[in-house]
Amino acid sequence: MTERVLGFFRSFLLIELIRGMMLTGRHLFKRKITVQYPEEKTPQSPRFKGLHALRRYPNGEERCIACQLCEAVCPALAIHIESEEKRDGTRRTTRYDIDLTKCIFCGFCEESCPVDAIVETRLQEYHGERRGDLIYTKAMLLAVGERYEEQIARDRAADAPYR
Repeated sequence: MTERVLGFFRSFLLIELIRGMMLTGRHLFKRKITVQYPEEKTPQSPRFKGLHALRRYPNGEERCIACQLCEAVCPALAIHIESEEKRDGTRRTTRYDIDLTKCIFCGFCEESCPVDAIVETRLQEYHGERRGDLIYTKAMLLAVGERYEEQIARDRAADAPYR
């Protein structure tokens, strides 16, 4: 009975509303911490997982050996690989696609790769205006890898103690 009476007076006197307005009043005049995004950027963790990239060896040969472990481990089924055997007996990919609209950026693909061929870079500023724009092909992934290889190598070296 007393609980019902207390509940009635709390709702009648608008106690929750007053407590909420007090909380708002406390923060009303505090300094704001808004970031003006394109001009200012917030600090980014060195282990941030962003846009994917395919890497090459220093001699220019692709690292990917078409083992398809990344495709098998991808929980979102965002990776599609086709491969063939070359004249020298090695397997290489003929098609390597990642659908970034499906990708959940978990990093399993990069962890499963035995030769560090697929990595997730720190790039977060990419977009597509149509769904097809975010399906990255092998050529696109290799271009990202070539463009940001120095940063990728630095991140991999810094991350080495955790591997």
